[in-house]
Amino acid sequence: MSNIGVPGLILILLLALIIFGPKKLPEIGRAFGQTLREFKNSTKDLSSEVMSDLDDSKKEPKK
Repeated sequence: MSNIGVPGLILILLLALIIFGPKKLPEIGRAFGQTLREFKNSTKDLSSEVMSDLDDSKKEPKK
């Protein structure tokens, strides 16, 4: 994302404003934020589950 730069971000925001309008932009932002939050929570839960399974497998004696 560092390749976009400030002018690119301004252009993207202007296009979004033109396409969706000022009334829809906050709704889209909220939905995007909720989606990112759910994704982050899911990945955190999955990684903790995998780490728990790894810890359990290390505690079991090898056969």
